[in-house]
Amino acid sequence: MKMRKTYESGIIGNCAFLAYVNKDTNISWLCWPRFDSSFVFGSLLDEEKGGTFSIKPHEGDFESEQYYIENTNVLRTEITSEDGVYRVTDFCPRFKQYDRYFKPLMLIRKIEPIKGNPKIKITCEPKYDYGRLTLKAHRGSNHLEFHGGPELIRLTTDIPATNLLEQRSFVLTETRYLFLTYGVPLEAPIVSTAERFLRETINYWRLWIKHSTIAPIYQKVVIRSSLALKIHQFEDTGAIIAAGTTSLPEFDGGGRNWDYRYCWLRDSFYILTALNHIGHFEEMERYASYIANISYEEKGRFQPLYSISGAKDLTESTLDHLSGFLNNQPVRIGNQAYEHVQNDVYGQAMLSVLPLYTDYRFVFKERTDSSQWVSFLLDKIETTIDEQDAGLWEFRNFANKHCYSNLFQWAGSHAALKIALLIGDKKVENRARNLIKRASKHIEACYDPERNVYTHAVDSPHLDASTLQLIMMNYLDPNSQRARDHLKALERELKTPEGLFYRYIHEDDFGKPKTTFLICAFWYVEALASVGRIEEAQETFERLLGYGNHLMLFSEDIDENDGSQWGNFPQAYSHVGLMNAVYRISQKLDKPSFLSNQT
Repeated sequence: MKMRKTYESGIIGNCAFLAYVNKDTNISWLCWPRFDSSFVFGSLLDEEKGGTFSIKPHEGDFESEQYYIENTNVLRTEITSEDGVYRVTDFCPRFKQYDRYFKPLMLIRKIEPIKGNPKIKITCEPKYDYGRLTLKAHRGSNHLEFHGGPELIRLTTDIPATNLLEQRSFVLTETRYLFLTYGVPLEAPIVSTAERFLRETINYWRLWIKHSTIAPIYQKVVIRSSLALKIHQFEDTGAIIAAGTTSLPEFDGGGRNWDYRYCWLRDSFYILTALNHIGHFEEMERYASYIANISYEEKGRFQPLYSISGAKDLTESTLDHLSGFLNNQPVRIGNQAYEHVQNDVYGQAMLSVLPLYTDYRFVFKERTDSSQWVSFLLDKIETTIDEQDAGLWEFRNFANKHCYSNLFQWAGSHAALKIALLIGDKKVENRARNLIKRASKHIEACYDPERNVYTHAVDSPHLDASTLQLIMMNYLDPNSQRARDHLKALERELKTPEGLFYRYIHEDDFGKPKTTFLICAFWYVEALASVGRIEEAQETFERLLGYGNHLMLFSEDIDENDGSQWGNFPQAYSHVGLMNAVYRISQKLDKPSFLSNQT
């Protein structure tokens, strides 16, 4: 068996930007000023052209250990070399200040000697325009300024500027600090500011976790997933991106390299469900508002995805000058899927609005546009309910009447029905009931009575993991024989012995998929729990935990042959899948003595 490949990095962030810290201390990915901007450091996609920001031993081999400060997004990397041991603490400041959240475009690195006399060399070489532009360093009194990009980047430090400018090695005899800023530079005492920002940031994250509602099973992994999901939200607009990276391939040499730094409407239901499960109302409200704003502004079809600002044009292009992750090209920015027709998005939008009416933390009676709003979305469902589309997995060159799309039109119509009953609108109620029947008819047209399974589309023999949602969305009664038979048929065709799940195994625009899709495996866990196979659900879930990296961060795809991580990383929706799977299991368990034994 080949050696398992994992992504050797952790992430830090503050809901304004993300940074990836490799186990060798290098910042391998950081985009400024937004998630979808050019990278400033991007060695993840090209070691030569991607720039560097590392704190390495001056020579020789070394060992590394990386871990988060408990219940925070503050990351520590400990390096052991021949000369000694030192620790790098990396974080992005986030805390409440002056009645609002302080979240600057600032990366802080604290370097501490732990043992011996470690000799280190700091290299800071930022880039821009996706590596086409090398920023020029200018020396200041206690900082370096990097010119040539859209804004000034400054590295402020208590380390001699000569050591940084000339990349000279030096012995680390005391704690040192580095502030990297975009736009507005640090104008404050270095040591006291760094320590205050670190203390306040740790306190912020720990308080955020204390205010989370997390079941007493698998708490550590749910906490880590919750923290990862949180920093994928662009707080300014409320959008939550699928991942902070682009073009990490689904498998080696396959060409399935996509830019995931956008917000997919198709995933809104799962995200809102996860946030609701952990009790984070503020994040739910921001995300629902982002979706609502798009819905209000979109006069035509909804796109499957939008930028974090809600912009529509996500024109896809390739960056041929970058070698790509492990030499996997193409490197893509933008995503052509924004042009696709995905008709599940209207049901997703309706479901995202439902909490405004069913969650009593919102006062829906103060809304004066409820009937108009629900009717608007029902118009979208009614217009598209009989159409073919690209489906959940965004097939690029062919369309079908997908079971999954009609399922979410069915679920969205149910949500509209609930709202209509609450606000007393008989006309909307009748429309919703009619659309429920029409969606059900299309779903039933996907049923194969010989195999006792729902196929992925009308007049198609192929199976698809997305139809697991027929059980979790309660289209199929989880206690029914039909639900159990459907699950068994999907298991026979799409499941691996370890509980991993393929999205599908038939050929698409790029051939047959060669890696499993991790969120589908977490859906499978949910389905097992839903039909009462709770022990199998737990056993499968615990095996899936083995596919995280050293920090329990999960990728999009897993190679079933060697367990390697592939696809964009960390995938926010893999973590959402994990969170929802644990919640589903916890709802099926009611024995305190059993719960107390779980990690």
